[in-house]
Amino acid sequence: MQNLYSALPPNSSIKVSTVHAMDVLASSDPPSSGAFKPELDAALDPVLAFLSKTGSPFLINPYPYFAYLSDPRPETLAFCLFQPNAGRPDAGSGLTYTNMLDAMLDAVRAALDAKGYKDVEIVVAETGWPHKGDPDEAGATPENARAFVSGLVSHLRSLAGTPRVPGKSVDTYIFAVYDEDLKPGKGSERYFGLFQTSLTETYPTGLVRNGTAGLGPAVAPAQAPTSSVQPAPALPKPGQQPQVTPAQQGSAAVAGASSPCAPGTATARGAAVACPRHSSAQSSRTFSVLTIIAGLLCPALQMLI
Repeated sequence: MQNLYSALPPNSSIKVSTVHAMDVLASSDPPSSGAFKPELDAALDPVLAFLSKTGSPFLINPYPYFAYLSDPRPETLAFCLFQPNAGRPDAGSGLTYTNMLDAMLDAVRAALDAKGYKDVEIVVAETGWPHKGDPDEAGATPENARAFVSGLVSHLRSLAGTPRVPGKSVDTYIFAVYDEDLKPGKGSERYFGLFQTSLTETYPTGLVRNGTAGLGPAVAPAQAPTSSVQPAPALPKPGQQPQVTPAQQGSAAVAGASSPCAPGTATARGAAVACPRHSSAQSSRTFSVLTIIAGLLCPALQMLI
């Protein structure tokens, strides 16, 4: 990262960062207890210092879907899908959380603040929900995937922010543009795609306007199985990953295409609030991914190291 940063022209607005899985956290429940794993200090401390010095964001991959797998109750599904729920209070901060993504992001925020890096912004480099999975993978359905994406985009467009950082939405990239039918592992790993290779949507997302009238209301969560408007962007090419950018007040824009975040460079899906940490299978998805972000609306460039 230092070499790349040094190669940039003087006064460049390009930001250099790297992606992290949620399992860099030793604690995330409640969010106010968020803290990085002490054994990662030797690696994380110089990275955080670099991000602070260069004004670059901390990139994280939170996945509420894997939180639900760890606790497949109907109330947890509603919490993960931005559906109405009783909320989860954080006794440490006095705040109440109504969705899992906010809780995960605020746990990361607490960890950064505890390290003394309140100036380092957070960017969601990946999040998503699979539309299909193995019989034992609760909640991997098109209905739930649509509910998550709809709820996510609506939440970002509201500019509500999180309970810890209200009024400031987080730049977010949705994983993934296409399914990855050759990827090994559990079935859900192959079915995060928003689009088919026929260029049709896997399920209505509201992210493009080629026949999609816009973001509709999210459907009710499916139960777990028993065993000024800008022209619509061109459809992403294979290897691209869409970014959800909060629309400004008065704008009807929802999202734009982002490139070139290649499917297959995903890191481990996040450990979650009120849920056990990753299994070894989930943690095996962790890769070092180098990401360059040019401004808030520029694409994220990822390449395996």
